[in-house]
Amino acid sequence: QVQLVESGGGLVQAGGSLRLSCAASGGTFSRYNMAWFRQGPGKDREFVTNIRTDGSTYYIDSVKGRFTISRDNAKNTVLLQMNKMKPEDTAVYYCAAVRGAISSRLSDYNYWGQGTQVTVSS
Repeated sequence: QVQLVESGGGLVQAGGSLRLSCAASGGTFSRYNMAWFRQGPGKDREFVTNIRTDGSTYYIDSVKGRFTISRDNAKNTVLLQMNKMKPEDTAVYYCAAVRGAISSRLSDYNYWGQGTQVTVSS
């Protein structure tokens, strides 16, 4: 059983940066594919980015070139560096883990954090 705890959310002006962190415990972190999802006001939860156990990554088009996902297996942590932020990035950001195949589908992820609020002001 994996527990995930996000941190690092907050309020930032458009064009600014934030770094989210997700700390994992209770499992062999290096064996899990990890992802970040987000849920904006009045919207469904959507996939943002994922990172495989081998470190390869995938991003949705709207964050490519602005967001960077990374993982530190020694620290059981996955990070999301968000730069050049836009008001449309405002959402609750969730960290998720899956032991199986990498995926962008919400339903495929077994473990979720509680989420951290990110607000981008214009």
